[in-house]
Amino acid sequence: MDFTFTEEQQAAVEAAKAVFSGVAPDAVPSPALTQGAVAEDFDRPLWAKLAESDLLSLVIDPQHGGAGLDPIALCLVLRESAKVLARVPLLESSAVAMAVQRYGDPELARELLPAAGRGELVFTVGANGRTGHDPAELAVTAWPENGDDDGWVLDGVQTGVPWAQNADHIAVPAHTGEGRSVLALVPRIHAGITLAEQISTSGERYAEVHLDSVRIEARAVITAEGAWEWLRELLATGTCALALGLGAGVLAMTSEYTGKREQFGFPIATFQAVAVQAADRYIDLRAMEATLWQAAWRISTGAGGALPVSGDVAVAKIWASDGVRRVVQTAQHLHGGFGADTDYPLHRYHAWAKQLELSLGPAAAHEEALGDLLAAHPLG
Repeated sequence: MDFTFTEEQQAAVEAAKAVFSGVAPDAVPSPALTQGAVAEDFDRPLWAKLAESDLLSLVIDPQHGGAGLDPIALCLVLRESAKVLARVPLLESSAVAMAVQRYGDPELARELLPAAGRGELVFTVGANGRTGHDPAELAVTAWPENGDDDGWVLDGVQTGVPWAQNADHIAVPAHTGEGRSVLALVPRIHAGITLAEQISTSGERYAEVHLDSVRIEARAVITAEGAWEWLRELLATGTCALALGLGAGVLAMTSEYTGKREQFGFPIATFQAVAVQAADRYIDLRAMEATLWQAAWRISTGAGGALPVSGDVAVAKIWASDGVRRVVQTAQHLHGGFGADTDYPLHRYHAWAKQLELSLGPAAAHEEALGDLLAAHPLG
């Protein structure tokens, strides 16, 4: 098994490190001290730098002005972004762009993707459904108005949509009367759409998106079989990459602190109890890493396996959800009271970790999904 990344993927990592090196995790007010959102918008200056570095067009095909790299490259960049809590919709916008170019109308892709790669147009996606627990596509009903060629009508609610107020288009999964799933690309400003303010655990601006007889042109509705499922798996895998990056950042912060903090004349990192806990969290990170790249590799290559790709995604998300929670909890413990100090960034990482742990389903939900897959595909 070869885990070596390609030269292009490694170049993307270096470019990401250069862009994110100037990002301060405490550049906005603390979510612990702010009643509403920590900011009205995501980090637009950082978004512009990502565009200038061609990182927003990283996974967009060359015919649309991009580099044409794969989900593995996207996950590598996402990992770097989470180390500094970068406040940008990089996962959502990139994943929707990839779904549009893979499954969408070619004319729509030519119209939207070049602007997305330049950072002039932002996508987000409603992946949480009405409650955050039920399948997202069941929360919205879609039906053709007068046949598929004349457009579609959408009714329903998607909750917890990241930065919906600041995006240009919202990808909305929906179900039809025939029981199949479609994916509609809905302009944020459109008749029949209303946004209700929501705040994430990390203090970011989310929205509950209400769709009341929203009419969408046919070319903006992706009806290809498996399109929404593919996008959902990519979003879950990207969330695992964010969890890995956040966990790596927190473990590095903890290592630095315990190496300097002294008790009884010695750094507490030399104490066996501290070293063992840190070692356990390092093992968590390695497991998170291995399962992430397995899932990203299968999505990128379409390679077969004993289970469908959703099985690898479920395993990765189980490790990401449980692992990132354990990493930040141990970090808080080893930092003592200092970890809860709002002048120190660790509490911010804890809030973001909880958001990532539950995004697109907690570990228990993916364990249930994995159990169903194992029951349906017995291993020989």
